[in-house]
Amino acid sequence: MKRNLRILMIVIGYFFSQSVFAQQIPQFTQYMFNNYISNPAVAGTYNYYQIKLNERYQWVGLNDAPQTTSISLFGPLSKKDMGWGGYIYSDITGPTSKMGIMGSYSYNMPINDEYRVSGGLSFGLMQYKLDGSKLTTGEDADYNDRAIPKSVQSAFTPDASIGFYLYATLYQVGISAHQLFGQKLKLNNSVIGTNRLKQHVMLSGSMRIDLDRHYVVEPCLLLKYMFNSPFQFELSGKITYKSQMWGGLSWRYKDAVSILIGYNYKKRYMIGYSYDYSYTGIRKYQTGTHEIILGYLFDKIK
Repeated sequence: MKRNLRILMIVIGYFFSQSVFAQQIPQFTQYMFNNYISNPAVAGTYNYYQIKLNERYQWVGLNDAPQTTSISLFGPLSKKDMGWGGYIYSDITGPTSKMGIMGSYSYNMPINDEYRVSGGLSFGLMQYKLDGSKLTTGEDADYNDRAIPKSVQSAFTPDASIGFYLYATLYQVGISAHQLFGQKLKLNNSVIGTNRLKQHVMLSGSMRIDLDRHYVVEPCLLLKYMFNSPFQFELSGKITYKSQMWGGLSWRYKDAVSILIGYNYKKRYMIGYSYDYSYTGIRKYQTGTHEIILGYLFDKIK
């Protein structure tokens, strides 16, 4: 019983620290392979459509461990400098969960012969759910706290994000803002505490370095900021062989280090895998985080 209570307190503490470090929105280690999820301006910047599935199993071995899933489809309009897309997601974190559906529009234009800039907007609906039956320490099943709901409660709310993306063949920089409305959530016509959905800002950048005709190195940087909280950042790097196989490493500040591997078959089918090793206190109670990404790239239309 004491061990279960200790684990619960560590998990609660971790979630609190992660909320401080911009963790109200879903997190993926392999964000660089599906940057549309984090920035709607990316939707029309490729000359083909693509569909991506991201599946993340966090802290495997821990009861009610977090699990995140997203499916996205996006691409350009054939005759205009525009793009569109959409995605659905599910983010389960123990007794709470979020589900959402978002649709996006983007417009891009040239700055000069090398660089283009794109702007995009996403709008959709989010459901927040709280399962009160999971809010227990296991000490006394008959204990009754009126502040803790005993049933599943949910709330629906609109959601929106905006982004800008500057890109060229060898360089990309993007900035996006999420949960723009910053509204309070209500369950059964009651506001949940004094907190609200907080706005998040994400700044990403990457560059392509061609070592020779077979090997390409790509360093990536992701900065995340939640209003009234410190920055969090991730530093990643991968090396690709013949545009088919890749491997890489990633480091997330005050959280985890990761390895990444993947394969691209005939420039159409892709699969990627990452494993996160947490160096926080919770590492004693779980065996790591696994993440899989699957993708299909359609024929070029531009």
